[in-house]
Amino acid sequence: MTALRDVVICSPLRTPVGRLGGSLAGVSAVALATTVLEALVARTGLDPNAVDGVIGAQGYPTMEAPAFGRVAALDAGLPVSATGYQLDRRCGSGLQAVINAAMEVQTGASDLVIALGAESMSNAPLYTVEGRRGIVGAGLMLHDALSRGRETVGGRRFPTPEGNVGAAETLRREYGITREAQDAFALRSHRRAVAAQSAGAFDAELVPVTVPGRRGDTVVDRDEHPRADTSLDSLAALRPILGRSDAAATVTAGNASGQNDAAAAAIVTTPERAAELGLVPMLRLRSWAVAGTDPEHFGVAPVPAANRALERAGLGFADLDVLELNEAFAVQVLACLADWGLDAEDPRLNPRGSGISIGHPIAATGLRMLATLAHELPALDGTLALETMCIGGGQALAAVFERV
Repeated sequence: MTALRDVVICSPLRTPVGRLGGSLAGVSAVALATTVLEALVARTGLDPNAVDGVIGAQGYPTMEAPAFGRVAALDAGLPVSATGYQLDRRCGSGLQAVINAAMEVQTGASDLVIALGAESMSNAPLYTVEGRRGIVGAGLMLHDALSRGRETVGGRRFPTPEGNVGAAETLRREYGITREAQDAFALRSHRRAVAAQSAGAFDAELVPVTVPGRRGDTVVDRDEHPRADTSLDSLAALRPILGRSDAAATVTAGNASGQNDAAAAAIVTTPERAAELGLVPMLRLRSWAVAGTDPEHFGVAPVPAANRALERAGLGFADLDVLELNEAFAVQVLACLADWGLDAEDPRLNPRGSGISIGHPIAATGLRMLATLAHELPALDGTLALETMCIGGGQALAAVFERV
């Protein structure tokens, strides 16, 4: 078998992250995806004919853009020769798109692939599965895709009736993590994100989004989720989401990730092809790993996934300059850190914030994190980064990247 080719990541870009029902609510997932793809081509000077395919990650699709990567490619003006498909590994979808693209390039199946992740949680569908069989009784049941996906992600054998929040509270009980520790972590996340935003640290990775309106267009060019006014007092005032069923519950809207809208993309190719096309590589993929756990313990699945990815790269946590661990919940991050023996205030951990502060637009998150860490490494004069996230349903994904 031919040796696997080297893989580099070029020019990861992302849109701003919008709040649920916020500034980007009027923009569909495919429109967000089209915006970031068009910007990627324009900013890099990429020859559209060099694109073999677009891998489109999306967690809450509709049939307005089936085979999401293909539709986004066509809408962005790529030639019909650029193929595309859709994938869903929930919170890990964006990073999985990068890994799938890398495997295509490594094996020679493709020379250049765009990894894409997009989510409009503001436009997640309400749906029925009974409608084609006729209306029986009072009417049709419409399921909310956002809440339903969290209840069914464990399948028939591993039900999760309280969704990811219930699983987060399981970790709180088992690890003995206090509400105060969770709120303190959430405050730190917001402060880091706000500081980065104020310093213009996100500017190079951001693609503005034009939102049409009745009174004219609005240009959104900043993340909407970070809150400069967050304080321990304001976080402590929030009620636990499961407080009615569990008097000891601690997870609130303030110490959990948001529901958000965004898109992100990156070029995945070989160093040689990048040079031919005038592209500037930013990262090299060193290793990756996936792990599975009981769905009730999905929050600590990054522990085995990251351990495997680091072992495959011949590295340890001491070798890392940046650790990007998506903040699905503060309690989940704190549980992972406890297993790794790392301090919650480690400056390498999410230096510019993460899911709690920036937001968690499910399928876009992995590529959003990649765009951020690609710019963090040179700013911190670092070389190695780990990206990892838990995945609802009992999975986690991790990848080690090296600055080029």
